[in-house]
Amino acid sequence: MKPTFLQRLDVIVRSMTPFLLTLVFVVLAQVPLHIPGFAQVAPILPLMAVYHWTIYRPDLLPSVAAFFAGLLHDALSGMPFGVNASVFVIVHMAVMSQQVFFQGKSFPVIWLGFSLVASGAMVLTWLLNALFFSVISSAEAAFVQYLVTVGSFPVLAWLLTRWQRSILAQV
Repeated sequence: MKPTFLQRLDVIVRSMTPFLLTLVFVVLAQVPLHIPGFAQVAPILPLMAVYHWTIYRPDLLPSVAAFFAGLLHDALSGMPFGVNASVFVIVHMAVMSQQVFFQGKSFPVIWLGFSLVASGAMVLTWLLNALFFSVISSAEAAFVQYLVTVGSFPVLAWLLTRWQRSILAQV
């Protein structure tokens, strides 16, 4: 039986949710919380989303989507255009190259993988910013941001997994 227009539209909208959720995390990362110093150490939510979706649903978050999420992150955060876009694409490529390894692994292995990928992403972002601005920023703040990002990954991963099981089950 041929699917109706609404059924096809439902599948299209559901399949766009990984990208749209990643964009939501980009915007949420820019919301001012009025906590002194928090902006420098806030978790990098879109990085977590790119990592998660690349492992579990790479068909729904291609590298082009990671690139555009990175560009939006750059535009909203005031970072040099292309820094986060490049980092997100590199993260996507790194995870895709290890796709076979990640399949069927337990969450601690996925979390360890994220901690390794996030460390590389943070160092690359820090270096690209240093090159662009010709100033070396605080390594301590970057390290704290790394710890906060890795520490908050389980919560975001749990939410994204719940989303995947409920909303993306039919896609």
